Amino acid sequence: MNLLEKLERIKTRFDQINTQLSEAANANDYEKIKNLNRERINLEEIIQAYDKYSNILKNIEGNKEIIAAKGDRDLVDFAEMELEELKVQKEKMEEEIKVILLPKDANDDKDIIMEIRAGTGGDEAALFAGDLFRMYSRYAEIRGWKIELIDISDTGLGGIKEVVFSISGKDVYGNLKFESGVHRVQRVPETEGSGRVHTSAASVAVLLEAEDVEIDINPSDLKIDIFRSGGAGGQNVNKEN
Repeated sequence: MNLLEKLERIKTRFDQINTQLSEAANANDYEKIKNLNRERINLEEIIQAYDKYSNILKNIEGNKEIIAAKGDRDLVDFAEMELEELKVQKEKMEEEIKVILLPKDANDDKDIIMEIRAGTGGDEAALFAGDLFRMYSRYAEIRGWKIELIDISDTGLGGIKEVVFSISGKDVYGNLKFESGVHRVQRVPETEGSGRVHTSAASVAVLLEAEDVEIDINPSDLKIDIFRSGGAGGQNVNKEN
């Protein structure tokens, strides 16, 4: 299968998803809508590249026809010059498409839970943890991701002892999975009056957000035991003879 055939198959699947989304919306099947939207988002980049590639191929064929017709000399000269440029664009576009088609980590498009904890360094470490939280929040905002705060413990001085928050959006895990680990900074703290450089640390954990799983239990697989007390029980235990 050549590159164009592969792209056309992906375009066919993309069109099928759009049709299925309409059907799922009419049926109020929200779980199916969520899964289809996720698949559609993953295909958008390659579909945009396919559209550009298709236009380049059409323009190449159009210029070849003009050259073959051997009509107006100026028009033929212009077509020949443009054809060379289009060939370069075609090769460049093919390389970009090959990169886009490379297999990705299956978890790259999943949402995450991020935890940031201040480490060694006292108040300065808490300030550093706060800086990290604001940095990731700003980055998420730029990428169009959604942040939801789950838990936070601050110092009251602008620092953060611990913060837990979720980030959802396109390729969240793929972009942030390598942020896990210990982050260190060397700087003169705002709390330091003598101008000495301090080393502070904070830990960052990037966890995949758990997905809802439906479990069907066959009633025939259940074993239910009922036990009854053999004695008087209840308030009778407290009675004296």
